[in-house]
Amino acid sequence: MANQVTKEISYEDLKALLGKSPNLLLIDVRNKDEVDKGRIPGSVNIPLDTVEAAFAMEPEAFKAKYGVTKPPLDAPELVFHCQSGRRAVMAIEKAYQLGYVNARNYKGSYKEWCEKEGK
Repeated sequence: MANQVTKEISYEDLKALLGKSPNLLLIDVRNKDEVDKGRIPGSVNIPLDTVEAAFAMEPEAFKAKYGVTKPPLDAPELVFHCQSGRRAVMAIEKAYQLGYVNARNYKGSYKEWCEKEGK
């Protein structure tokens, strides 16, 4: 899996999806302490060390725990982010291993989001 090229999404594309796509699932893989300080609106917090277990859950258990529908393996708008990009890549590798072929990385992550949003 190491040779798999990570698909990326830009700030502009993510911003557009956040505004119009009902299918977007934005996963924040930072830890709870980081998320408590601020987050991208609409994101779902699934810390990196729980990503593999979360995406291996039955759909009912996933929905009960995270409050959102578990995405299908071919979900077109599954995006991961962290603080600066490194943990999101690790999360995506786990997602690919579980069969999430279209998972993408918001490379700028929360750091860029704050800069662009003026926070």
